[in-house]
Amino acid sequence: MQDIFVPPGGPPQGAPPPREIYGVLGEEGIRALLLAHYKKLAESNIAFLFPDEPEALEAAANKSADFFIQLLGGPPLFVQKHGPPRMRARHMPFEVTESGRQEWLRCFQEALDAQSFPDQYRAAFDEFLDSFSAWMVNSRSSDLGQGYRR
Repeated sequence: MQDIFVPPGGPPQGAPPPREIYGVLGEEGIRALLLAHYKKLAESNIAFLFPDEPEALEAAANKSADFFIQLLGGPPLFVQKHGPPRMRARHMPFEVTESGRQEWLRCFQEALDAQSFPDQYRAAFDEFLDSFSAWMVNSRSSDLGQGYRR
């Protein structure tokens, strides 16, 4: 088994994203954003990490949307449906590299650019995504394509 990399900064230290985002986007808007993000991921350099069947990809996007709905001020859907988030632990079966993180962020930025995301919250949300995604990195490898690790 490969050694698990722990980012030097530790868990995210930045502020959480503004909870007012939920009031602006609502559940539908957040679900649309996450579906757009996952569709971009499905066409990215890290597509091998995501389901390739449309229904499974949509289910994964909805699970992620449950997390973001809760995080952004909505009801605690993720906890109700899936238990405590523990996102780093949930990503451990996958080799998450820095280059994979950058690709994930690129896809999220493209999805944000294409959606009606509130301008007044964009910088704070971008900062959160950067800090949050840095904590998901669990491999020193910088190569894409390392794949699924069990």
